[in-house]
Amino acid sequence: MVLFRVGKREGGCRMAWFANFYEPMIRPLEAAVFRKIRKEIAGRAEGHVLEVGSGTGLNFAHYIHATHVAAIEPDEEMAKQSLGKIREAPVPITLYAASAEALPFPDHSFDAVVATLVFCTIPDPKLAFQELGRTAKPGARLFLFEHVEMPGRRMANLQRTMTPAWSKVAGGCRLDRRSVAMAEQAGFRMIRSRSFARGLFVVAEFIND
Repeated sequence: MVLFRVGKREGGCRMAWFANFYEPMIRPLEAAVFRKIRKEIAGRAEGHVLEVGSGTGLNFAHYIHATHVAAIEPDEEMAKQSLGKIREAPVPITLYAASAEALPFPDHSFDAVVATLVFCTIPDPKLAFQELGRTAKPGARLFLFEHVEMPGRRMANLQRTMTPAWSKVAGGCRLDRRSVAMAEQAGFRMIRSRSFARGLFVVAEFIND
């Protein structure tokens, strides 16, 4: 089942050229690590699921317990590349052209929320996490896979220094986001997490309290 609902496109859209190079650029990491994490996260999401920043649809094949997925992707080029994956997905997926800071859904709509490698590019991540808390049901799970600001002053300072230049060539991606802390500030309670690559990447699960 394929539905495409277009809403108002807002800030934070990635550059078209970046959308075209995204999958080739991450292919080695995808094969080595990322695909396994996507399968784990999406495979645990049940019921009515919200995916924020669905990109080119790399998570879609792994939703096996969801009844329906509402996927948010504001970048038109990314969304176009995901349409074929929607058709092949094992569950119904509806794609919305909307921003994470202004989700087009009523309060308490979702049983689970999935966000993978997206909060680095959201212009106002704190507002986006608040929107996730608003639209997720009480007790809903949030599954998060992100690259974040690394522990240790030296590496964190290096990430902050590199971010302005990196952001210009990587579709707005920021290297210095503290996504776990922002999720907790928005009312999500962490129940498990792990990190790898010296703390650069984190995989975490939260409950919406």
